[in-house]
Amino acid sequence: MTRYIFRRLLLTFPVIWGVVTLVFFLIHFIPGDPVEVMLGETAQAVDKEHLRHELGLDKPIGGQYGDFLLRLVQGDWGQSLHSQEPVLGAIAGRIRPTVQLAFCAVLVALTIALPLGIAAAVKQDSLVDNLSMFLALLGISLPHFWLGPLLIMLFALQFPWLPIGGYGGLTHLILPAVTLGSAMSAILTRLIRSTMLEVLREDYIVTARAKGVRPVKVLCKHALKNALMPVITIVGLQLGALLTGSIITETIFSWPGIGRLIIQAINARDYPLVQGCVLVIALSYVLINLLTDLAYAYVDPRIRYT
Repeated sequence: MTRYIFRRLLLTFPVIWGVVTLVFFLIHFIPGDPVEVMLGETAQAVDKEHLRHELGLDKPIGGQYGDFLLRLVQGDWGQSLHSQEPVLGAIAGRIRPTVQLAFCAVLVALTIALPLGIAAAVKQDSLVDNLSMFLALLGISLPHFWLGPLLIMLFALQFPWLPIGGYGGLTHLILPAVTLGSAMSAILTRLIRSTMLEVLREDYIVTARAKGVRPVKVLCKHALKNALMPVITIVGLQLGALLTGSIITETIFSWPGIGRLIIQAINARDYPLVQGCVLVIALSYVLINLLTDLAYAYVDPRIRYT
């Protein structure tokens, strides 16, 4: 297991370097001059050149790239053009709310999807199966920009049980987590049902039942664990997307996460902050993919030797 983890970590470094390089050049190819954004188009040419020299924008693109990598290694991600705050500090203040929202959304999705998917597979073609698939189709069909305001109108305005938005205690998490987790639960329900149907037809499941193993043990210990591989894949991908911050949901509920921060940075033409946010988003995907690979090895020991 240690060798497998070391090999996966070693393969992660080239990916991180590629991500950092891609983010740098994509941001620098965006039309517009950040110096004009800071000083305005009516500023004097001398002032523009002075600021461009201070920011290092008068250097060749290769020199800017080298300086960027060096500062990145030293933990210096630049300064926000709008607030003059260090980019890393501005992003660090938004990571915790995004992580809280992402994990709560995954928890909501799994709480809904696991029992529905398992019940639909065990009771195939029954009323339970049809109802589960209907709820899954409904969850996929409801977009976040419609479901979020609907939940606010119902549970915050019509019945004032929960706050409309903002960041605070557990009650502030419920509506945005349900909004994000509903679509994810619909995807997972259909996936769990299909994988469980395949596993339940395997010979070792039939043998376990023939030996008199309790049905609950057959489902939980034998069937479910072997059906988790594709589920882990989808959960990993979805968690990576949620950790980047759902822009629409965070905007609807005034949630101070990464998604809302990047929208504010784009509106303010704050290129260093946009670059930092995109970099965090990309690195989050890399980290989640690494953790997903490690989860594979835990669920299926055969992967450690591939």
